[in-house]
Amino acid sequence: MSVRRLADKQPPSFAFTPQNLEWANAQIAKYPPGRQQSAVIPILWRAQEQSGGWLPQKAIEAVADLLGMAKIRVLEVATFYTMFNLAPVGKFYVQLCGTTPCMLRGCEELKKVCRRVIGEPDHVTKDGMFSWTEVECLGACVNAPMVQINYDYYEDLTAASFARILSDLAAGKTPKPGPQIDRQNSAPVGGLTTLTSEA
Repeated sequence: MSVRRLADKQPPSFAFTPQNLEWANAQIAKYPPGRQQSAVIPILWRAQEQSGGWLPQKAIEAVADLLGMAKIRVLEVATFYTMFNLAPVGKFYVQLCGTTPCMLRGCEELKKVCRRVIGEPDHVTKDGMFSWTEVECLGACVNAPMVQINYDYYEDLTAASFARILSDLAAGKTPKPGPQIDRQNSAPVGGLTTLTSEA
């Protein structure tokens, strides 16, 4: 894994919204006395959501202050887990799975679409709409190749269907998540092949 560093350009401050602070305190209350620091991951996640999909340094420090932790310890968590973005991401953050099943089923073609439509990995488009990165397995191997865009999975992709999804998002439309072929969730293509007898 490569070294993960905070973005050079940082906002001057961060403060939880009242709603997010109430939520964070509810998470902290779930842990027994002396173990409140165990809430660090969900609270970092909420800070990332509030910051538009990434964790500025001031957000990391705010989480440390809230939990009574040394700032370096919270920074260690944020830099270790790749689900935390240390630099700004686009409004639509594309995580493209490049693990073996997706690679065998065509993710290289999806990367070409990303480079053509969005640009190089880990850079935000000028309009702030898109960014993308290649990630390890997202757990939808049977529906490979696939991407995660924000919170939604788009599966059984081709270069054409993926380009259409990106185009729809850019146009303000909401493409249907899940398999992009005639498949129900992770069921076999073409329907059931076993346990079909009613007996």
